[in-house]
Amino acid sequence: MRKSVQLDANGHRKFGIRDSFAYAAGDFGCNMSFALKGTMAIFWTQFMRMDSLRFAALLVVVQVWDAINDPLIGSIIDADRRKYKRNKFLAYILFGSVGLIFGGALCFIPWRGAPAAAKVIIYVCGYVMWDAFYTIANVPYGSLLSLISNKPADRASLSAWRSLGALAGNFVPVVVLPFLIFDDNNNIIGERVFLAALIMGILGFIAFQFMIRNTVIRVEEPVKRKEDQPKFNVFRAMGNFMSNRPAVGATVAAMGMFLGLQGAATAVQVLFQSYFANAKITGVVQLFAALPILIFTPLARKMVVKYGKKELSVVGSLISLAACAAMLVLPITPDMSGLMIYILCQLFNSLGMGLYSTVSWAMMGDAIDYNQWKHGVREEGVTYSLHSFFRKLAQGIGPALSLVIMASLGYIEANEGNQAFDVALRMRYLVAALYTVSAALQFVGLALIYNIDKKTLARMNAELGARNE
Repeated sequence: MRKSVQLDANGHRKFGIRDSFAYAAGDFGCNMSFALKGTMAIFWTQFMRMDSLRFAALLVVVQVWDAINDPLIGSIIDADRRKYKRNKFLAYILFGSVGLIFGGALCFIPWRGAPAAAKVIIYVCGYVMWDAFYTIANVPYGSLLSLISNKPADRASLSAWRSLGALAGNFVPVVVLPFLIFDDNNNIIGERVFLAALIMGILGFIAFQFMIRNTVIRVEEPVKRKEDQPKFNVFRAMGNFMSNRPAVGATVAAMGMFLGLQGAATAVQVLFQSYFANAKITGVVQLFAALPILIFTPLARKMVVKYGKKELSVVGSLISLAACAAMLVLPITPDMSGLMIYILCQLFNSLGMGLYSTVSWAMMGDAIDYNQWKHGVREEGVTYSLHSFFRKLAQGIGPALSLVIMASLGYIEANEGNQAFDVALRMRYLVAALYTVSAALQFVGLALIYNIDKKTLARMNAELGARNE
């Protein structure tokens, strides 16, 4: 006998674990494509033999495309008034997920003997196409959180499960791939990276389809007559974003997190290649360090209700800052004892980031509501796309800056996984320094800028609820 579906007062399926699991599947799909970005620097500098400074410059150049791409697509979504069978965000996600099947692989075409100019063209064109499809899927996906439910506890659950989906999406490229794409001499095998990108694109597409089929939209915008709708103004929307203090605070914190994670990614790989002399265990170490996120996710909903999102995230940023500072000063030697100290520091750093990351997307959902509360308009697409743009900017600037520093510290692409020991030692301190700066920026964004504490959130939700009635 088929179990009946419980409905809420508006006739929608009641919020439950199905919604959280479906939303997690969306970020799994995103990360099936996005997680490989951390491999780009090693692929292009070591396998494709592109000069590190040239690749760093190209990383900055492609962010110009991001500068146009994210807000442009976000504004197009917000201005789209067409009627869709279910929801416009879901329609855009479907289109973007199709492109991501092959979009990621375009960034890893293994033509090692190509002329230098051809390599530049392959990388730039591949990245631009991948980024366009990723933005088309990711911007509306992030915006969906504020429409699935307007209850703080439900949003905390969605945000926590999204972090879990991202973690699961990172599992394959971070943990499994190092065993497949590095040979016994710690050198990368480019052809395997290309094949892996294709397979992961297909897995991501499947995950997106599951999310789309199991997502229920419960929060609808008030319906306005066409003649009453103000003309969409992207510059006004951007101005609203910059005056949206919680959106700016959440964005600064996210930029800090990605400056550390993405900026340190290349240096971490070189650290394990040439300092710990075992590139294949990189992912296993990172997975172990991510265990606190797995542990905290089931508790996130209750802890948010009791303590508040801002309050929890600030505590997390302080824990991360202390762990990263310890990484700088503790004796992390190139042996098993040094590796254990490194893992321990990363464990506490991950605990701090877990407290923040599991509520980070719910904080952006509240920031979208804050925009409506203060400015009287909902601009999910632009608000989230600008947040996404600055995150991507950090994801580009971080690795580019890291490569420039690495080159100045003696990193040589042609040596691949066999850098000189003094260079490897400098990578050990560079990794710790990048993580420390990252944690400091997270604290600034969350503690000093983001201003929606538990009390303010309750007041905002009450006033918005009164307006909607």
